[in-house]
Amino acid sequence: MTTTQEQAQWFADAFGQIAENMEQSILGKRHVIELVLATAVSQGHVLLEDVPGTGKTALARTLAQTIKGTSSRIQFTPDLLPGDITGITVFDQKRGEFDFHAGPIFANVVLADEINRASPKTQSALLEVMEEGNVTVDGVTRPVGQPFLVIATQNPVEQAGTYRLPEAQLDRFMIKTSIGYPDDAAMQRILAGLSGGRRIVPEIVDLATLTTMADLSRTAYVNPLVSDYITRIVNATRLATEVRLGASVRAAMSLARLAMTWAVSRGRTYVIPEDIVQLAVPALAHRIVIDPEAEFDGVTAAGVIGQIVLDVPAPKEAGTT
Repeated sequence: MTTTQEQAQWFADAFGQIAENMEQSILGKRHVIELVLATAVSQGHVLLEDVPGTGKTALARTLAQTIKGTSSRIQFTPDLLPGDITGITVFDQKRGEFDFHAGPIFANVVLADEINRASPKTQSALLEVMEEGNVTVDGVTRPVGQPFLVIATQNPVEQAGTYRLPEAQLDRFMIKTSIGYPDDAAMQRILAGLSGGRRIVPEIVDLATLTTMADLSRTAYVNPLVSDYITRIVNATRLATEVRLGASVRAAMSLARLAMTWAVSRGRTYVIPEDIVQLAVPALAHRIVIDPEAEFDGVTAAGVIGQIVLDVPAPKEAGTT
């Protein structure tokens, strides 16, 4: 069943209200907010690479407040253990039974702060839950609930004491983006609001509404020409001379899934090539590995994806059936 125009309009209105509400806390960053929100609706995860103090924690907290969900923050450090994330089972001597003590991963919005400061063993504790929404501890699998979103952050400036995220884990993130510094107008509004105390963001929708939005976005129509366009872009990443490892099948699926949500958030029932153009860099750039020599010459993953989008011709007519 394809999304109806009425459903698409309801979705777009709800999407806009949530984004506008979040923008009260994250001033002047509407596009980033919409990217993160679209990823949440698409049941993906976000990697934020940004310098400290740009509002990464506030973004996660504001999203959880807006959707009446729970949130948690995990500060990744070299001594963090997998059990500190997933939880552990503890033996209760009085009852003679094992009790499970849930870790901070059991929340709707989980902020994994400075994820690259933990060891690879600890980072791998997120692989199962990010892919399947389940946590397995001592042979028992437990669902974390829905909706579920991991917002991981890493600092691109400080590299001492960090562990590079492996490609398998980077591939679990639907998008990689950054908030960046606010413009002058937004900065003045931020400073003017200091005297008013901490801003309380109102609750706009509940978790059930976000789940309904996720279900609706899956029914957006993707023309075979658009699917072919995505395929040609992904194939081009594997053939590019500057790329050592191209985008995966999961990357193509994530781009298509995100484009479906993006289309409905614009009040459309179908995906158009322009959706793919807008989303290609945040959805694909972090999934490719640049050849070391090309990287030394200043080639970036975002630049490669941007050039591929320019070079691969988009279909002329790829709307509704």
